[in-house]
Amino acid sequence: MIENLFEYDSVMLEEGGNALKILDQTRLPSLESFITLKSESDFIDAVVKLKVRGAPAIGICAAYGIGIILKNLNLKSIPLVIEEFKRIKNSLSQTRPTAVNLTNALDRIERRFNEVLEIPDISIEGIYRELLTEADAIKKEDILSNLSIAKNGLTLLKPGYKILTHCNAGHLAVSRYGTALAPVYLAKSLGWDIEVFACETRPLLQGARLTAFELTKSKIYVTLLCDNMVSSLMSAGEINAVITGCDRIALNGDTANKIGTSAIAIMAKYYKVPFYIAGPSTTIDKNSVTGDNFVIEQRSPDEVTDLWYSERMAPVGVKVYNPAFDITKAELISAIITEKGIFKFPFDFQGK
Repeated sequence: MIENLFEYDSVMLEEGGNALKILDQTRLPSLESFITLKSESDFIDAVVKLKVRGAPAIGICAAYGIGIILKNLNLKSIPLVIEEFKRIKNSLSQTRPTAVNLTNALDRIERRFNEVLEIPDISIEGIYRELLTEADAIKKEDILSNLSIAKNGLTLLKPGYKILTHCNAGHLAVSRYGTALAPVYLAKSLGWDIEVFACETRPLLQGARLTAFELTKSKIYVTLLCDNMVSSLMSAGEINAVITGCDRIALNGDTANKIGTSAIAIMAKYYKVPFYIAGPSTTIDKNSVTGDNFVIEQRSPDEVTDLWYSERMAPVGVKVYNPAFDITKAELISAIITEKGIFKFPFDFQGK
């Protein structure tokens, strides 16, 4: 069993079910600050501004959100609840278009919503209770999924390994424990001396601000490096394996993950370093045969030019290219680690 190294989850339902408590990840690493989400604007702001982030955590947040938002609207009739449900679901689904967990969670909540409407004499409060219960189930299943990913992933590692990761796919990105970092946490619980190298992950610095933060907090040895230092590190023979998370996986194994992941995969292939993707099966997009049609979120230019600087660090008016994700082709991936097992190229997720 993985030792729970954190005293909180990144997404937590408040008692009474009227609000969601989240760790505001935009304040890390300097401040562990929690905020509550109650309204539609609260949830949209939290997801769009990355106060909550990580594909599984976003899905869990949205699953809770649709029930909480409806509950706090104090609607007086079931037809109004149905109308608002559809509108809110559509609104939340537009916040982060690449992360498929968001769509999958909202679709699952919608299926449960339609089932609940068929219950004789169901009350409006009863509908809200059922929606929040379903969201609870999604979170609990994600925790169990993280544990299984940890166990499956550990079979690919050895004590003393030096692991490279990109972005943040740890405790902060999920319900608990993580995906890419879950095997690392399990290794620590078993007394293994695993070392992690974390890419800073430009432009939002999730590696520097989040991965380095949570690993340091968990007393796991971590070294931070700039994204453009990966080749230098691999060429020196310092990396035994790469493990990253994922935001969407096509049926052929093409994977969308934080921008910069595909470059690392190409370097890993050249230097013969195993490159692993870790994620729950809910990240598999059964409607995409390949990753060619994945919608890639384009984010604000100021994340590149202004966000982390005391004054602007680029000429005013310069054009900025700022995609949030890139696609790692299936043939570059040594294995994809899910709670249902380890899959290797050529990938076959049919029925999984």
